[in-house]
Amino acid sequence: MMEWVAAPEDWLSRLVIQRGLAAVYLIAFLVAVNQFRPLLGERGLLPAPGLLRAQPFRESPSLFHWRYSDRLFQVVAWTGVLVAALALTGVTETGPVWASMLAWLLLWALYLSIVNVGQVFYGFGWESLLLEAGFLASFLGSSEVAPPLPVLLLMRWLVFRLELGAGLIKWRGDRCWRDLTCLYYHHETQPMPNPLSRWFHQLPRRVHKAEVLANHIAQLVVPFGLLAPQPVAGIAGAIIVVTQGWLVLSGNFSWLNVLTIVLTVSAFSGPQLAAVLPVTPPETLATPAWFMVAALALTAAVAALSWQPVRNMASGRQVMNQSFNRYHLVNTYGAFGSVTRDRFEVVIEGTLDERPTPQSEWKAYECKGKPGDPRRRPPQIAPYHLRLDWMLWFAALTPAYAGRWFEMLLVRLLQHDPATLKLLRSAPFDGPPAVVRARLYRYRFATRSERKATGAWWTRSFVSEYFPAVRLAPDEHQRPVLVPPA
Repeated sequence: MMEWVAAPEDWLSRLVIQRGLAAVYLIAFLVAVNQFRPLLGERGLLPAPGLLRAQPFRESPSLFHWRYSDRLFQVVAWTGVLVAALALTGVTETGPVWASMLAWLLLWALYLSIVNVGQVFYGFGWESLLLEAGFLASFLGSSEVAPPLPVLLLMRWLVFRLELGAGLIKWRGDRCWRDLTCLYYHHETQPMPNPLSRWFHQLPRRVHKAEVLANHIAQLVVPFGLLAPQPVAGIAGAIIVVTQGWLVLSGNFSWLNVLTIVLTVSAFSGPQLAAVLPVTPPETLATPAWFMVAALALTAAVAALSWQPVRNMASGRQVMNQSFNRYHLVNTYGAFGSVTRDRFEVVIEGTLDERPTPQSEWKAYECKGKPGDPRRRPPQIAPYHLRLDWMLWFAALTPAYAGRWFEMLLVRLLQHDPATLKLLRSAPFDGPPAVVRARLYRYRFATRSERKATGAWWTRSFVSEYFPAVRLAPDEHQRPVLVPPA
C-alpha cells in the first residue's frame, strides 16, 4: 500500500548523501573539538556558561542546560566525532532502520546543543544548513529499506531554498550584482581567499561579468528545475554542482559548498548516478509501512514550516540565514547581499616594552587562514572552518562586530594563554608580551609585476589604529588597561 512512497531505484542517491553528510558532520565536530574551548568554554572569549544562565532551554535548546563543563563538552564533541565516523564508514546503515534514525538524530541533537550556545562564533548560515540536512537524513533509512521519495524531494526543496534565497538576496542587495561588477572586488575581499583567489581576481573584467551572470542564472532560474521531473531535475542538479565547484576553487567558504553539492545529489536519479558510480545495487529493499508513514509526517511538517521561509524570500525586506525556530529546521538562506570594495584586516601586535616608545619593536600575531604577512600565500582551509579568523574578518568591516570577545582575545594574548594561542598560526613571543594593540590595514592582491619584484602575494597600507595599546592591570581581575602614550 505504501510502495508508491518508496524509491528503491534511488538507493545510490541515499548512499552518497549519507556518506557526504557524515563527512561534513565529522569535520564540524572536529572543529568543535579543536576550537570550542578557547572560544566558548569556561575561560573562553564568550563563555557558554554565561549564556546558559541568561537563557532558558526553550530559547536555546541544548544538552548543556543540564550542566556545562569543558570536560562534558569534550565528551559531547568526541561522541559526535565517533558517530559521524561510524556513519561515514557505513556502520550505522547496516543495522535496522530505527538504529540508523537514532544515529542521525543523535548527530543532529549533539550539534544543535553546540550551535545553540555558540553565539557569534556559530552564527553562520552553514550551521543551520547542516542541522536541517542532518535532521532530514534521519528519515532516509538504512541499507535494508528503500529510501522514501518524499525525503529526497525535501532535500531538493532545501537546495531550492538555499540557492534561490542566495540569488534573491544578491539581486535585491548591492547594485554591483545587477550591473554585473561585483566580482571585480569579491575574489579579493571575500572573508578568506584561497591559493587560487588571486588568479580569479586577475581574470579579465568581461570574465567577471560572465561569472556574475552565470551566478544569477544558477541561483535565480536553475533552482526551479529541481522541482521538475527527470531529466530536468538532473540537469538542474548538474549545473548547481558545477557552480558550487567553481566556488570551491575560488575561495574558502567552510563546508557550505561541499554540503550543497552533497544535498544536490538528491536531484539525480538512480540511473544517472549509476552511470558515473558503477556500484552493485542491492537485490531487494524492504518498504516498512511505519517508516514510510514517518516520512510522510516529516513532509507535512516541513510543508507547514516552509511558510515563513517562502514568505521571507517573497518579501522586499528579505533577510538571509535566518532560523525561524530554535531547532534550526526549515530555514532561510543567502550570502553576500553586499560586497565590500576594499579589503581591511585587523592585525594584532605585541611588544615586550612595558612603556612603548616610537622606537619599540612590535611583532604581529599570525592567523591560520586570513591574510597577515603579505608574503604568505593564501592557504586552502575549506571545508574546515576557522571561526576566529572569520570573526576577525567581520571585525575589520566595522568595530561593531568586535564586541566583548575581541577585548577578551587581547587579554588572553597578554596572558599567553596556550588554548587561545592554538587558534593562531604563530605567536611572536615565547612568553607573555607586555603590551598588545590592534591596527587596521588595507590589503590588495599584488599585481603580476609586484609579485615578480617582491615575491609578495599582498600589498598593504596602514589605515588607522583599531584598538589602543593595552596591558594587564596589576590585580587579580586581569583587566586590560590603556597604556599612556610615551
